Amino acid sequence: MQASVLAVGAGVLPRESEGAVGFQKFRIWDAHCHLGGQGASAAQRAGELLSVARRMGVEKVLIAMGRTPHLADPTPSQLVEKNNDMTAALNAFPKETLGLVYVSPKHVAASVAEIDRCLKHPRVVGLKLWIADKCSVLAIDPIIARAAAHHATIHQHVWDKTGGNNANESTPEDLAALARRHPKTQFIAMHSGGNWERGLRALRTVPNVSAEIAGSEPVAGFVEMAVRELGADRIIWGTDAGGRSFASQLAKVYAARIPDATKQKILCDNFRRQAERALRFKKN
Repeated sequence: MQASVLAVGAGVLPRESEGAVGFQKFRIWDAHCHLGGQGASAAQRAGELLSVARRMGVEKVLIAMGRTPHLADPTPSQLVEKNNDMTAALNAFPKETLGLVYVSPKHVAASVAEIDRCLKHPRVVGLKLWIADKCSVLAIDPIIARAAAHHATIHQHVWDKTGGNNANESTPEDLAALARRHPKTQFIAMHSGGNWERGLRALRTVPNVSAEIAGSEPVAGFVEMAVRELGADRIIWGTDAGGRSFASQLAKVYAARIPDATKQKILCDNFRRQAERALRFKKN
């Protein structure tokens, strides 16, 4: 079916009512989503998120950290609460969601217990680590080892702020140091460090780290540099919704001067490969 269009300059855009018509060229899995605020249940928040994702052609979303506000230094009981939000969202929408278990290097025993509890869920595929402590600390190693035993991928927030990071916020260099200690474990550098020109270079010699491109402006050249520095198989797409829009994050890949086959790897295949590794382990 041919889409009707509205002329925009020299190009065309699908009409809003046609939803995802313009995006069905690729399969799209979003590797970085959040549920939003406390004003509704986790299931309701997931429904709102997915209603937008569907319009943009997104097939599956990865949810972590429960409802906002996000907790930079959560207690063990708060980790349980946030992870319960995550699993409630997954249970409400089993075909369209995957999840990450939120853990903290400050609470190793509690985090290991949460890994064992949450990774029993049929669609929880990895760990989420934020800014409770730097990921390079040795105290984190039992958490990483436990995740590896489940064939789970570690999604680590990394940032490199011009004005200075938060006290315990990890940089791409911190993640590179951790990944070198655990060379058989798969890691994802969320945001590619924010300052992606530095972040990508910090990660290029660590083959078990993929760069996630979520949560920044759709600046020209980002994706091209990521492919050039790390290779097409190590780049993962996500949005950081609702902090960022699906459209702005899709634009990074759609406008990139790379082959369609590479775009497909970034938009779905690379993350799907890692997620399915954990899912297959559950079935064995």
